[in-house]
Amino acid sequence: MLDYSALSALAAVVREGSFDRAASALHVTPSAISQRVRLLEERMGCALVVRDQPCRATEAGRRLCQHVDRVRLLEQDLSDAVPSLVSDRAARVQLPVAVNADSLATWFAPAVAIFAADAPVLVEIAVDDQDHTAEWLRSGVVMAAVTGGARPAAGCNSQALGAMRYVAAASPAFRARHFAEGVGAASLAVAPSLVFNTKDALQSQWARRLCHRHVELPRHVVPSSHAFVTAALAGMGWGLHPLSLIAQHLKDGSLVDLAPTMPLDVPLYWQQARAASALLESLTRQVVAAASRALLPP
Repeated sequence: MLDYSALSALAAVVREGSFDRAASALHVTPSAISQRVRLLEERMGCALVVRDQPCRATEAGRRLCQHVDRVRLLEQDLSDAVPSLVSDRAARVQLPVAVNADSLATWFAPAVAIFAADAPVLVEIAVDDQDHTAEWLRSGVVMAAVTGGARPAAGCNSQALGAMRYVAAASPAFRARHFAEGVGAASLAVAPSLVFNTKDALQSQWARRLCHRHVELPRHVVPSSHAFVTAALAGMGWGLHPLSLIAQHLKDGSLVDLAPTMPLDVPLYWQQARAASALLESLTRQVVAAASRALLPP
């Protein structure tokens, strides 16, 4: 049998990033946390935590943390059905999920807020590019994710949410300065673009569709959806923005669509671990409902 006090200590170290913070979260001493993790590692015969700043789980450690998350969700379901089995009714379970930044900035956060208002959970949201959030599922770090791929990760279900529409936009002054003779390979190779991070390939994808070949784009890195819009408004560069996020700016003319006939629709999917958990199913219902209102039909 697994030692669940040791598993809880391991999960706390990974979640909090250090043994000291894990001890504080579990109301025990750091030495108690260290001893529990060490004994668990001895029993498993391998390292479970990379003792770094911050601490992070090894592959085996991630699998155990995922197991703990699933058990806690199932225990919460059981407590709802048999209240006498649970002594601490105020306890909340951790529910880790991953999502792309643009979804979080538009439709996803309200959906999670509605879910968390009534559910006994503490939601941990990890942000990554939609083409990379599935890796969080595969590694066991999260239990559900908004992804850019339909193929489910091992042990997960996948369902289409719809497509997020992006438009290439810039300030009127930026367009006049850089695209006075039109938007094409030559002008795109010179005009500064905006990217969220090094994983953000939307601008390159859009330029390839427009020009029918790869264009090497100069780029500013702006790792925030709202700051991305602010940078475009200030004339820092052009970029692909969620239409819902800049609709008012397009309407009032503070941003202009560089190619009105060339939007980029990015399909999104919801993948969740196949844990028979009412809490996870409740979150899924809220996410699917919010996506159906905010996104283009699948």
